[in-house]
Amino acid sequence: MADAGTVTRAQPAPERAVDAPTRASRLRFWRSPADQPRWARPALLAVAALAAVVYGWQLRHAGYAEYYAVAVRSMSVSWRAFLFGAFDPGATVTVDKLAGAFLPQALSARVFGFHPWSLALPQVVEGVVSVLVLYRLVRRWCGAPAGLLAAAMFALSPIVASMFGHPMEDAALTMCLVLAADAFVAALAGARTGRLVLAGVGVGLGFQAKMLQSWLVLPAFALAWLALAPASGRRRLGQVALAGAATVAVSLAWVLLLTVVPAGDRPYVDGTTNDSAVAMVFGYNGLDRFGAHVPGTVESGFTTPDPAGPADAAASPAGSWHKLVDPGYATQIGWLYPLALAGLVVGLLRHRCAGRADPTRAGFVLWGGWLATAVVVFSGMTLTHRAYLATLAPPLAALAAAGVVLSWRGLRDRWATWLLPAVLLVQLVWTAHLAGRYAGFLPWLTWPTLATAAAATVALVVLVRRSRRGAGAPVVAGRRTAEPWRAAAALGVAAVLAVPAAWGLSVLDRRYAGTAFEAGAGPSGPVGLALDADTTDTLTAAGRRLDDYLLAHRDGARYVAATSSWRTASQFVLPTGQPFLPLGGYSGLVPQPTLAELRALVDAGELRFVLLGGVGGLGTTDSELSRIMTWVLSSCREVPAAEHGGGEELLVYRCGPGS
Repeated sequence: MADAGTVTRAQPAPERAVDAPTRASRLRFWRSPADQPRWARPALLAVAALAAVVYGWQLRHAGYAEYYAVAVRSMSVSWRAFLFGAFDPGATVTVDKLAGAFLPQALSARVFGFHPWSLALPQVVEGVVSVLVLYRLVRRWCGAPAGLLAAAMFALSPIVASMFGHPMEDAALTMCLVLAADAFVAALAGARTGRLVLAGVGVGLGFQAKMLQSWLVLPAFALAWLALAPASGRRRLGQVALAGAATVAVSLAWVLLLTVVPAGDRPYVDGTTNDSAVAMVFGYNGLDRFGAHVPGTVESGFTTPDPAGPADAAASPAGSWHKLVDPGYATQIGWLYPLALAGLVVGLLRHRCAGRADPTRAGFVLWGGWLATAVVVFSGMTLTHRAYLATLAPPLAALAAAGVVLSWRGLRDRWATWLLPAVLLVQLVWTAHLAGRYAGFLPWLTWPTLATAAAATVALVVLVRRSRRGAGAPVVAGRRTAEPWRAAAALGVAAVLAVPAAWGLSVLDRRYAGTAFEAGAGPSGPVGLALDADTTDTLTAAGRRLDDYLLAHRDGARYVAATSSWRTASQFVLPTGQPFLPLGGYSGLVPQPTLAELRALVDAGELRFVLLGGVGGLGTTDSELSRIMTWVLSSCREVPAAEHGGGEELLVYRCGPGS
């Protein structure tokens, strides 16, 4: 007993000796931990640095997603607009999305000022975080080489490289889903309830960024947990129910806020005719994407084809079921299809006899379920922006990396020596097919690279045939035989990945980086996400004169003016942050405000001017906006252009006393 006591008292000293190097090693962040290869951490930091450069290279030219940029401007000057996600500084109407993705942008604008780069900066950070977390996630699942490959493939996926450099909601969604998957995999290893709930919270935060799209991962999470978690069936069901409750609670927090707060104390919910956040989320932004109009919502118009451009014959209709394999979409997200499919099939086959708690098989179920669900949903819905497809990037990168690693390892098994050459061949054909549709983009790189990939594949085939004839085998441990095999395999993998990487790196060139909302492949090569290139946060000379006139004759009104469309309001809100009242919401069909409410504002002295004209704002002949315009024309006094100095593009009417 005395000896045991002596040993017990001696234990703290070794623990302190172990802790000290651990704390010191954290300061040397560039060095790999003991459980990773020495090259892993430096290589990861290089990939993360590359991602930061790619995402942030065009930061100053990121542009605005005009409608959402106005909302961010409003949220950056009004905490009430910040809380409710309002479009205008007066917080009279929300945007037609949840506000979660725009909160980081609004905070960044408060800190750094309102600029295109300050709105895009949070997305750059979200992109780098996604790269780092995806590496950790895949490393734990399939090893450091696969983790590094997945991080690099993800970082340079064309749509990802462009999206993280622009103020898009999909960036926050992607980061939240990767974080949720990381927590889920950590939970699955020991059936840990807390970690599983944390994964549900991550999905819920993704919902705040992009609504129902975040729920695409839930079938994969539920399937993997119920089938493979190392716990009793009853406990697994209870854990899924608890995590599901957390997911729903976090997801619907903003919806609940707008439901319980009385209508008179919050903004009107855009995209709806019944002022319902539920209708906006699940109808206008949900079923409407599948062509089913939900009562209480306005028509979003998302059932029309969405070509990448008039000259782009390769783009497919946004609603076609084969859209994800058409070059217009596949060049943005689908370069890795063959590698990912190979990784999924080979992984499931090789681990089909593993125990239920095998973490490797669970990873294939997770990523495969995520990918399959997203493919089915995206194939059936109308895609208006290719940035939606960024949700496919994490599972594609993870499975493609696993496909490369498993095929590489297969060269050591006589029965699978054909696997890597076959995978490279299919990937080569697919890459040539996609690149051939845009043969004018970097032809000096594309075709020599593909020729190199073909030569490397042939070399591997030759080595396989030699091994089968017994003349030698790449599986021999001797250096003389192993080196040619390793060189050929590495060259083949690098060559087939070089072309999609070049498309991703094209965002470094402003000709391809884009400044507008639409993303797609143009006839001369890749085109990045483009956010309204003509949008400006500076008033024109005529706009400045008109704004000065409105402010000088405002007479203490709550609003500087009402406008017949959100685009007209944006001309003033973006540069000034002043409270202009947009009529009709995003579509012009939202009954906010009604004619009676507008007249009440005029009678109360809270509104003096109405601006008619500009782009948009026509509504329909029986819409509330049409009735308001008719009343303004008949009951308010037109201010001559010579008096307000703002030119003749906008018609200025003064309502109320003196009209």
